Amino acid sequence: MIRALIFDFDGLILDTEVPEFQSWQEIYHAYGCTLPLPVWAAGIGTTGGFDPYAYLETQLGHTVDRVAVHAQRRQRCDTLITAQAVLPGVLDYLTAAQHLGLHLGVASSSSRAWVHGHLTRLALHGHFHCIRCRDDVGRPKPDPALYQAVLDALGVQPQEAVALEDSPHGIAAAKQAGLFCVAVPNPLTRQLSLAQADLQLTSLAALPLPSLLHAMQQGGV
Repeated sequence: MIRALIFDFDGLILDTEVPEFQSWQEIYHAYGCTLPLPVWAAGIGTTGGFDPYAYLETQLGHTVDRVAVHAQRRQRCDTLITAQAVLPGVLDYLTAAQHLGLHLGVASSSSRAWVHGHLTRLALHGHFHCIRCRDDVGRPKPDPALYQAVLDALGVQPQEAVALEDSPHGIAAAKQAGLFCVAVPNPLTRQLSLAQADLQLTSLAALPLPSLLHAMQQGGV
């Protein structure tokens, strides 16, 4: 019996992934360089998987003013993220989960300040019984520590929870923790292999939560 629903944050609740990539691509283009998605993908859904400053400097053959680049890119990225709405189906899933009496959690490789700040801004923070970020475990995805921390906090077993993820690193973490994982890719991660997931949806709006849980119960997914 499913008792909990655990959400990733970046790219699953709010599409921060496209703004992050777009803002870095704009920086690279300004320097006459390129940032291919397969290279960038090493850092999606985790922390420390890719150093965009070092990769840029390697192409240029010299160092850049990292403080200035950070300030310029951060401002541009924040502007792009602010224009994003909560992704389709997320609010419906939260409402349905609460109606069904499910525990709700967030497992994110981002910082606590980042996740809590955006959830508060979007008026979503109060929906969740537990939020665990990289600050809480010290080991980001694909390590299963984040999911294990949320399961412990919610008091549920892995087989009693469903993970909602958008990236290969996130899916790997959920599966290593023993959860059923639904992949809901964003425009970037849709181009990556999500074959480890138990089910892939175009968006959460494509399959209502009650239908998902019924299909799982009947062995249809």
